[in-house]
Amino acid sequence: MNCIRFALPLITAGLLAACSSAPSTDGQGATVEDRSGGAASSGVDANRVVSVNADNKGGVANYPELTDSKSILSKRSVLFDYNSYVIKSEFGPLVEAHAKFLVAHPKMKMLIQGNTDERGSREYNLALGQKRADAVKKALSLLGVSESQLESVSLGEEKPSCSDSTETCWSANRRGDMLYSGEF
Repeated sequence: MNCIRFALPLITAGLLAACSSAPSTDGQGATVEDRSGGAASSGVDANRVVSVNADNKGGVANYPELTDSKSILSKRSVLFDYNSYVIKSEFGPLVEAHAKFLVAHPKMKMLIQGNTDERGSREYNLALGQKRADAVKKALSLLGVSESQLESVSLGEEKPSCSDSTETCWSANRRGDMLYSGEF
């Protein structure tokens, strides 16, 4: 019984080694990689391979309307009231414009970062920041943007846009920032 237990793995290893193919050589003993493109040799589906051009950076670089200061799409922050994650009506047109852009460009992705001011505990601010990011994400989804294009995260109080301890500064820090592919 013990012999069978030790012999079985050895026999299996021997059979596997006998079934494997020897690598191709160039006639001088050097191994040559098979680049014939056959599915059996590479395991890669040639129809799914995407060419990458070094000059084509993707993301916002291909869409000037995202960086043109005259375009509503260049504005990327939705501001919130104190202790709230309800999108103010004044930011409705901004969210709608970004939703239309994302629907028209289904390969673009957006990261929504929820932010808070410095008041409150770290845990509370992380939770509130997530609720703000999720509120923007839900609004975009309701306007037809695919869930696969959107991701929401909370930064809490870790990324302030202003560091003064004033109401003006705090209100600037209570926001959801929308970043497109290539910006995060």
